[in-house]
Amino acid sequence: MTTAVHHVLDGPDDGPVVVLSNSIGSNLHMWEPQVKPLVDNGFRVLRYDTRGHGESPVPAGPYGVEDLGGDVLALLDGLGVSSAHFVGLSLGGMTGLWLAENTPERIRALVLCCTSAQPGNTQMWLDRVKQVRAEGMDGIAAGSIGRWFTQPWIDANPERAKELRKMTASTPAEGYASCCQAIADLDLVPQLPKVTAPTLVISGAQDKALPPDHGRVIADGVRGARFEVVDQAAHLGNYEQPARFNELIIEHLKGAA
Repeated sequence: MTTAVHHVLDGPDDGPVVVLSNSIGSNLHMWEPQVKPLVDNGFRVLRYDTRGHGESPVPAGPYGVEDLGGDVLALLDGLGVSSAHFVGLSLGGMTGLWLAENTPERIRALVLCCTSAQPGNTQMWLDRVKQVRAEGMDGIAAGSIGRWFTQPWIDANPERAKELRKMTASTPAEGYASCCQAIADLDLVPQLPKVTAPTLVISGAQDKALPPDHGRVIADGVRGARFEVVDQAAHLGNYEQPARFNELIIEHLKGAA
């Protein structure tokens, strides 16, 4: 059953729709550096909170990536959007990849940031499930900033780092745990040749959570995909290096249009 996710629309009513899909442990506010540049280039920006995150409902888990993709399709249907560009980071990228593999007619162009088609580390994800259900989100939030950003960025932006840590700490524990279960055994690699949307894969050079090798697997498996590695960017590369990410994203979406 699909979940009616919380969403926000910005930009011209007649602009091509770009869906922005968040990472695990974050919400739609992680995309703030992208909204104005996309709107200024004529796009209609649709941000949403993945189920179990932000202001979206927290249905009982576990979730599968097909559930997360189904929520996006229901959202687009409700808004009367037959097809859209899709930009996803980490879990959001996995959602976009599932959509492009299974509903290619709905995805006009695809940008996959700091993500993976087969994350691996199954036991680590299952251990996180146990941790957050037993202890809540504080421990996860304490570790998330070091995965999301390089230390020089954290040192230069202590207040922003504190706010983003708070974003993870406020994520519902059950929603986070259920999304961990969606990631634990995920393997989208065999279906990569089914992706027909023009695809850009961006990895962060300092991303320890999902290093560039994960992005390379996707780019090698999707026909015609472009692969870019951005320096001085960890897992939330869109936030740490917004100028370069925006340049790459907008260039790709305009080229696809």
